[in-house]
Amino acid sequence: MTPDDLRALYGPTSPRAAAKVIAAFDDHCRAFIEASPFMIMATGDGERLDVSPKGDAPGFVRVEDEGHLLIPDRPGNNRIDGLMNILACPEVALIFLIPGVDETLRVNGTAEILTCPEIRASFAMKGRSPVTVTRIAAREIFLHCGKAPLRAGLWRPGTWPEKRPVGTLYDIVQDHAGMAVEDRSQEGVDALYARTLY
Repeated sequence: MTPDDLRALYGPTSPRAAAKVIAAFDDHCRAFIEASPFMIMATGDGERLDVSPKGDAPGFVRVEDEGHLLIPDRPGNNRIDGLMNILACPEVALIFLIPGVDETLRVNGTAEILTCPEIRASFAMKGRSPVTVTRIAAREIFLHCGKAPLRAGLWRPGTWPEKRPVGTLYDIVQDHAGMAVEDRSQEGVDALYARTLY
């Protein structure tokens, strides 16, 4: 299939969708990012792609100025796949979500990894600074309509499962990694999170 074949299947982009892309964070974008407690970041190294969830209290991603964002790297599993990807290929894509808001905000741009002590300290939580902060230079910024979250019933509690439909983190890790875990209960997982969030 060629690009022309695909475009023929879908038809032209609507004028409004084509015109909605901006290159600077206006008041609407700033308000969206400041209210967002959860963001997904896509990175790649030129051969493979990764998508990583990022979350904290609303506003954890900081609008530095009209063209840049700052994102603290909170404690995780130290795979640092996304950071390694940025060193190889700085192109990134972000999706910001706000619970109860069906629309999402996308930011495409380039990233750099900062280790400046002052910037890191400005993101400290519970006395612990992130090891790095990622600065994003925005190239494209635009709002996605809410059709996908609406179809998914993402923010409608009536569509949520009554109980967890999958195993605990430790159930899955034990099977995937082949490493025994003594306490695979959800209580054990919750205790891990309580110790390691910051």
